[in-house]
Amino acid sequence: MRKILLLSLIISFFSCEKNETNDILPDVNFNITINLDLPQYINLQTPSGWSYTNGGIQGIIIQNTGIGNPPYKAFERACPNYDCSSPMTFDGSLKLKCTCDSSEYSIYDGSPQTTGNSHFAREYKVIKINSSALNITNF
Repeated sequence: MRKILLLSLIISFFSCEKNETNDILPDVNFNITINLDLPQYINLQTPSGWSYTNGGIQGIIIQNTGIGNPPYKAFERACPNYDCSSPMTFDGSLKLKCTCDSSEYSIYDGSPQTTGNSHFAREYKVIKINSSALNITNF
């Protein structure tokens, strides 16, 4: 029994993928709560809905992915290379896009989608407080 437990611990340890953010982005402390009933966040009540909000370095993009508990993802809008003064954009597709160098990142896990980029988009923690409120904070 101990061998099985040890083997499963070793397998789970090596199967975890690390979401590495870019150390170039400055650390910022924030803790915001958004009300999903407000007009600017009403789209977040349905899967694939998204919205921008203030916070972080250059703002935050939030999307209801329809997957997980909670089904929300929040990413920093500052480009992971921190070489762009404009925030990343999102058009409702599956990718965040840096306007300066056209690099793209997945809205589901922040992984780089453009060849040559190795850093992930910075993801923030989302907690559903109740049916109409989300708390977003840095990890």
